Amino acid sequence: MKDILEEITQWKRIEVERMKEQTDERSLHHEVEQMLDSPVASMRQALQKSATGIIAEFKRKSPSKGWIKEDGEPQVIPTSYQQNGAAAVSILTDQRYFGGQDEFILTARQAGLTLPVLYKNFVIDESQLVQARRCGASAVLLIAACLKKEDYRSLRHLAHELGLEVLLEMHSRPELEYADDEPDLWGINNRNLGTFVTDVQNSFDLAPLMPREALKVSESGIARPDTVKALRLAGFQGFLIGENLMKADDPGVALNQFISKL
Repeated sequence: MKDILEEITQWKRIEVERMKEQTDERSLHHEVEQMLDSPVASMRQALQKSATGIIAEFKRKSPSKGWIKEDGEPQVIPTSYQQNGAAAVSILTDQRYFGGQDEFILTARQAGLTLPVLYKNFVIDESQLVQARRCGASAVLLIAACLKKEDYRSLRHLAHELGLEVLLEMHSRPELEYADDEPDLWGINNRNLGTFVTDVQNSFDLAPLMPREALKVSESGIARPDTVKALRLAGFQGFLIGENLMKADDPGVALNQFISKL
């Protein structure tokens, strides 16, 4: 069986190099520097204050399922999530495997999205963090499984310099060691990114190994309100839900119905 994460990471290296060749980095950095005096909404604070803790995800495609909602509009669905009770929004920006674009965040912002936004991609290079800040993200996902510890530390440091919070995604007990350099949010992915097999039990297994004060986010495979209730009892304050919402005819309405059952 091929390792999907390894395939994605190999392609991401190529993609990033091509992006650098096509980008005027000096102008980009200057543009972002002008933005640093205007702080973005804090995802950590939003989850701490939220009654639901739901990070609703805009994801049009996945490597395992193919297209989920090919015609999903970034100017419609994220703002609908906002209107229907989301605490924050996650927007997939990987194009090849998830059908996303960096510009989706900018489009959602221009359409009126004010909630904190998670830049969801396979971040392996500092240039991606600069792009995340430029397009209006509040936080960035850093995945332990595709980063060396020293690379994670370096990216976390730059993210904070850019005013971005960090959601560190971990899947296994050894990966919890990455959190020695404390992230703003501790994410447990219930999906194995090598095989894309999903099991929410992973969050319950790893929760006791994290500090009580850590803001914990459970990611992937959350399809029922009862699961959110159980995860809350296990210490989680954030719940990233994507496919279960995106496969509905109207993801915003689906979120509203989900929350009503909480």
